Amino acid sequence: MDTATFLPILLGLAWLLPLASFALIVLVGPRMGRAGVMASYVATGAILGSLVASVVALGIWVFSSPAEASGPRGEHGAVASAPHEATAGGHAGEAKEHAGDHASAAEHQAQAGPPRHYTGDWYTLGRFGALAITVSYYIDALTIGMFAMVTAIATCIHFYSIGYMHDELDEVVDHEVTLSDGRHLHRPGRFHRFFQYMSLFSFSMLGLVVAGNVAMVFVFWELVGICSYFLIGFYIERKSATNAANKAFIVNRIGDFGMIVGMMALWASLGTFAFGDVDGRQGIFSQVRSAENGYRLEAPAGMVRASAAELAAEVVRDHPRNPAAAESEILARVVSWREQGHGYWLLVVAGIGIFCGCVGKSAQFPLHVWLPDAMEGPTPVSALVHSATMVAAGVYLVGRFYPVFAPEVLLVIAVIGAITLLLAASIAITAVDIKRVLAYSTVSQLGYMMLALGLGGWAAGLFHLITHAFFKSLLFLCSGSVIHACHTNDITRMGGLRKIMPWTAYTMLVGCLAIIGAPLFSGFFSKDAIIAQALSFWNLNPTPGGVLFAVAAGGAAVTAFYMFRLWFMTFTGEPRDRHVHEHAHESPPIMYVPLVVLAVFAVAVGWPWLGVVSLLEQARPAGELGQGLLLPGLVYPDEHASHAADVHLLATLVASATALGGFLLAVLFYGVRLLDPAEARQQFRPLYNLLWNKWHFDELYQVLFVRPVHLAAGAVAAFDKGVIDGLIHGSARWTRRLADFDDLIDRYLVDQSVNVFAAWTWSLGNSLRSVQTGRLRQYVMLIVIGTVALTVLINFASAR
Repeated sequence: MDTATFLPILLGLAWLLPLASFALIVLVGPRMGRAGVMASYVATGAILGSLVASVVALGIWVFSSPAEASGPRGEHGAVASAPHEATAGGHAGEAKEHAGDHASAAEHQAQAGPPRHYTGDWYTLGRFGALAITVSYYIDALTIGMFAMVTAIATCIHFYSIGYMHDELDEVVDHEVTLSDGRHLHRPGRFHRFFQYMSLFSFSMLGLVVAGNVAMVFVFWELVGICSYFLIGFYIERKSATNAANKAFIVNRIGDFGMIVGMMALWASLGTFAFGDVDGRQGIFSQVRSAENGYRLEAPAGMVRASAAELAAEVVRDHPRNPAAAESEILARVVSWREQGHGYWLLVVAGIGIFCGCVGKSAQFPLHVWLPDAMEGPTPVSALVHSATMVAAGVYLVGRFYPVFAPEVLLVIAVIGAITLLLAASIAITAVDIKRVLAYSTVSQLGYMMLALGLGGWAAGLFHLITHAFFKSLLFLCSGSVIHACHTNDITRMGGLRKIMPWTAYTMLVGCLAIIGAPLFSGFFSKDAIIAQALSFWNLNPTPGGVLFAVAAGGAAVTAFYMFRLWFMTFTGEPRDRHVHEHAHESPPIMYVPLVVLAVFAVAVGWPWLGVVSLLEQARPAGELGQGLLLPGLVYPDEHASHAADVHLLATLVASATALGGFLLAVLFYGVRLLDPAEARQQFRPLYNLLWNKWHFDELYQVLFVRPVHLAAGAVAAFDKGVIDGLIHGSARWTRRLADFDDLIDRYLVDQSVNVFAAWTWSLGNSLRSVQTGRLRQYVMLIVIGTVALTVLINFASAR
């Protein structure tokens, strides 16, 4: 069996195992042992099986021949990516290979073929003319890497959840819900239901990753959203949990509306949703970046024709009796129409539309407000949502859809990412809920990824997605361990936990070092690449590039400050709340062993010799990014140019210096306590209040959107009640009165007439009844008399 056949089978198995677990738990979950305890083993075994299948698929990919793939490997495959595996100290060697001006780099990229990939259909749902809606796959190095990352993290979280959710095996007393009689809520545990949702969540994310077309992506996009709704609102009796679940669901629907607009633009103009070519049908990627055009981005003929519909209609009118000649002339004019700019705007609209969905799913400005509230779910859910699944889906789709994004769209992505980065990081400075600090950190890091992708750093952004997934899942699980021990989320009540919870404290320290980009930790390599790309972009675009570079560098300092503020306040110093400190304890092995595993990944997954960047490079989209058509001054550098010694060395120094500055500031405030945070809060009270209130975005949205919607809904409800219901009720009253009048007519006219006629008939019948005596002689006499009478009458009549 060749690789093209075996890989879809393996990844299909890895994808469907969590679905089988979900189905089994739905059917017999409550009967799986005491309170459904076996459901955790079924779900964990399923995701572990998915991990094994994904790792085997990764091994096959690495050691298989690229000649078997659906498309040529190209110069950006594993061979060309080897230089990207160098460490920060080895970039001088990289410079020799990647040095050169932008023109030579662009020429090198334009000559590369499409990345090695496999495409195909598993099942066809329906055909609508040329459009086929299928369950299909697009497998390349990015797909393989995402499968390995998602299943590895989900497996660790499943094991951790067995210990964290053990309270759900018994009757649960929810101290956050008070009933009307003053007692706390008592409810049955929902242990099996938690793992049921987790299995469906994992299945949904893996389906999104392996999807071979945009329609299939959208289906699993929505399925991921509904799973997050279930899990965020797991403690459904809490008002805060239901509000958070509703908020996440509604805000994501706003972004999805834009995504639907982008999908409509693609469908109407290209006639396909497929990423790659399948069974001779040309996919989206090969239409926007054709081999004939050197893989440069151009508006496809379908988009040009859709944009120049009036011009095409004129050609048809000029050939009323010769459709073939009209079609031939339209095809001949497409090139000139494209040169006039027709179709490009539609390409931009499609790109921005798809990105809108990513803004919602990855909690980017201005739809970032749902993610911090998602902390209402159990902590393992937060770890999964914030690292490897839901929020990663938006960044992944930007990376997958990258060949279609015009330079103007990429600039929008970069600006949104930069705003999100600083906005969320600034709020994290003042947050005191341990999970909300990490939530805003996630939003900020997602902004980093979007910034990198928007600046042309495709590999840098996706590399940070992978490294971030490991250290952020570690950080969230560590926070869950702290909450499990202290029964509070408030870091101002903690302190001095390092000696009581050494496994949690030091693994969380590893996560903090990784996220700030400490040398030799995974975040060092991915953040280094992002800032280097920002510097490379700045060299070609002085005006926007300088601002975006400053945001990327400044974000590193803020990240280091709030992360070590969190760690120092939680684990060092004297206990602030003796009751919390006395009841704290280290988590059981089922919880801290996954922390150790994730800590190892948080350190090592970014090491160049492990080849994560090399793997990603094999999936690099073909062709150069070029320069904008609507913004001609916007020029995108080849990402390989960021590895030049002068660029990368400066980026490394800037990233390290800013991160070190943020770390030292945290040490002064919360480590050695030479500076007093209370004095700083008092000194900068207006700024502190602004950040404490999250820039007042929730209040702003309440005023701009929520209250107007409530007012409009109230007006509609009042109109419905006062006008529509009034008309219906009035109509009902008149109908009742008419029915009463009809009843009178029926009773006194119709019924009385019938009754009188019936009485007459009855009276006549009684009269005739008297002649029925039953005497035979009487009957014979009457017959004789009648016969004589008839004879006389007949004769009399005849005589007349």
